[in-house]
Parts: sequence; C-alpha cells; structure tokens
Amino acid sequence: MTGRIRRSPFAERAARRQPGQAGRLRYVMGGISNHVMDGRRRDPRAERAYHTVPGGAGRRRIVWGSARAGAAVAVAAEVAPRMIRVENPAMLVLAAPDFEDMRLSRFDRQIIGAARLVADGGKGAVGILCPADLPEEQQAALAQAGADRLFFLPPGQDNPDRQARAVLHWFQQSGAAHILFPESPEGADRARRVTVAGGCSFMGAIQAFSLRAVIAPCHAMRRERVVQVLPQVMTLEEDRVAAYAGLAHEIMGMDYPADSERKGPEQTGRVRFGDAVAGDPASLPLGEAPFVVSAGNGVHDFTQFAAMVRVLGGTPGASRVVCDAGHMPRQTQVGASGTVLDAACYLAVGISGAPQHLQGIGRVENIIAVNTDLHAAMVARASLAIIADAQDVMPAVLRLAQQEGEQSCG
Repeated sequence: MTGRIRRSPFAERAARRQPGQAGRLRYVMGGISNHVMDGRRRDPRAERAYHTVPGGAGRRRIVWGSARAGAAVAVAAEVAPRMIRVENPAMLVLAAPDFEDMRLSRFDRQIIGAARLVADGGKGAVGILCPADLPEEQQAALAQAGADRLFFLPPGQDNPDRQARAVLHWFQQSGAAHILFPESPEGADRARRVTVAGGCSFMGAIQAFSLRAVIAPCHAMRRERVVQVLPQVMTLEEDRVAAYAGLAHEIMGMDYPADSERKGPEQTGRVRFGDAVAGDPASLPLGEAPFVVSAGNGVHDFTQFAAMVRVLGGTPGASRVVCDAGHMPRQTQVGASGTVLDAACYLAVGISGAPQHLQGIGRVENIIAVNTDLHAAMVARASLAIIADAQDVMPAVLRLAQQEGEQSCG
C-alpha cells in the first residue's frame, strides 16, 4: 500500500455515536474535535498498482492474490493456453463431418459437438474421420472444435463406396461405440452405406438428441420414433445440437489408413463413378451457394461487378434496392423478402445493411463488407471490412486476379 490516510466514514460514524436516554444511542452530527483518524480504508488504485507486474511484449499484467509486499513477482512472458487432455478414455465416439471445400462448416461443428456430448457423458474421447489431405490449419481447428483423435481417410471423395469402406474400417478397428454423420446429401448417403455394410444399428434424421434418448420423425412426419439406447450409427439434422464451445482439446493420436485401405479395392460392381466436375457458381441457387457476392446501392458499374464475381468464383447476389432498379434479376435478391443465405462467405459490395437484408445473412459464417461508411450496419456485422469506394475496389480486385493468373501460368 502507499500509506495514504483516507477518510473512514465508518470510524467517523462510530465517533459520533453517544449514549442517550434509556440505554439508546444517539448521534452527534456536529464537528468532532477529539476524534483521531486511525483507520485506513482500501485504496483501489494503490491495490491495482501493487498487483500490476511486467508481462510479455512490454505489456503489464495484474496478478491477484499471489503478490506480497516487497516481493517481486516473476511472470512468464507467454502463458501456454489451457487444453483438455484425454489419455485413457473409457469409450470412443467417432464423428464424420462432410469437410466441404476442405473446411469445417457450422454443421460439421455441430456434429462434433454432439459427439463431444456423448463422449463427455461416458468419460470418453472424440475421434474425427477426416481426409488425409486436410490442411494443417483445419486440423488445428479440430482441436478447438473438441477433437481428441484424428483418423485419416484416403483421398477420393467422389467414390462413395470407397469412402464408406474406409469409414467402416476405422469404425471397426477403433472399437468406437457410436459414429455420427450430418443429415446432408453426402453424410446421409455415407451413413446408410456404412450401416448396410457393417450390419450396425441405425437411426437417421434425428431432430432431438440427448444422452437419454433420440427422437426422429416417421410415417411422413406424422409420428415420432423414440429410442432410449443410442444406436451405433446416427445422422443428425442441422441446428439440433450446439457446437462445442469449451476449452480446446489436445489431439493425442493420428492414425493413417493402411496401404490396402489407402489404395482401396477395385470397383467390381455394376455402378461406375466418373470424375467430379465443378459446377458453374453463377448457376447455383442462392440458398445453396457457398460463396455469394452481392451488389448494393454503392455499385454503379455492373459490368465490372459481373467480371469481379466471375474471377472470384462466386454466385452473384444483390440488395433489394438494386433489384427494384432493374440492375439485377429478382432471383438474385438477398434478404428477408428475397433469399435467406446459408453460405460460408458473403461479400457485400456497397451495401449499407438494411434490417431485412441483415436477416437474410444471419446464418452466414464470414462476411466481408466494402463500404465508405465506417458506421454502416453491414460493417458492424462483418468479420472483415474494407472502408473504400466500391468503384475503386472492384478494378483493384480484377488487377490482383489477373496478376495471380499470370504468375500461375508462368
């Protein structure tokens, strides 16, 4: 402490207390000449300075309860983040996300969250079935999503039979109790192939998920099927389980497929699978497009806007003002009165962010805003904002795309 003597209202009140009639106490509100201030009150500023110690990168940290007067506190420059380590799990729960475009989507995180819920209920671990060529940054993101083990699948996602056999191989070899898939076109098909090939118990299109029971509709959604013992293979509808939001888990094991599984057996059935061909982003429906680029009132050159959308590989969209003016077709309108997006990324060019437009992008994961107004609603909603005129940004994007194309050709 600094030793500074401060006023103590409690001591002053006690000094004003005088005995009265019938044993009652009375207070003398005049001056107190014979009172000596001997109490010391807490000084929050002094305490804060007392507990402030040097930290890393020239910053200062506050350490409460660990410092003593006159003693120096040694603080590490960098403190390692806390992580959960599951060494000897009692059970193993597998999750098979889609990994569309080699990334974790919001739906994928929900599937891992459901697996984390089951594993934590049985003191177990969560294993993730992921492609062998998954980028390292996405593997690191799996730890934050709640993964404890990684099981790599061989490349070749365009062959569903091969992928189903690889998933079943890890499911049997790892001795996992359950495996969860998203109820998506790819996840649902893969889950049913694994169920048939392995003779496992199955429940699909689950809409209510908990450790006690799972519920799924049946008979054209006129009835519900309730199962109190969790099946081996399950598929979940979107937004039925929250994504894991706790501390990151330490990934302790990474298992790669054997050479036979890596190559995969030859296709001997009557079904033949061709090569996957990328579709035209401009022809995708807005509700299914992963990357949407929209024009707002700040865009004046729509020929240049169309060129930018084409080089970025996005699906064109527009605000209501642009569609009302006739610059873009009505089916490209984004918003509550147009199309509600479920994209992974949304680039808003010259859009201020009206309430009905923001309702249409409520489920988008990443938003990039180009606007001249720093205080626009779209800028506040965006993950990345470019404060500039759209007419200056569009030609700059085209120039960068052209330079990258020339470098790749060279």
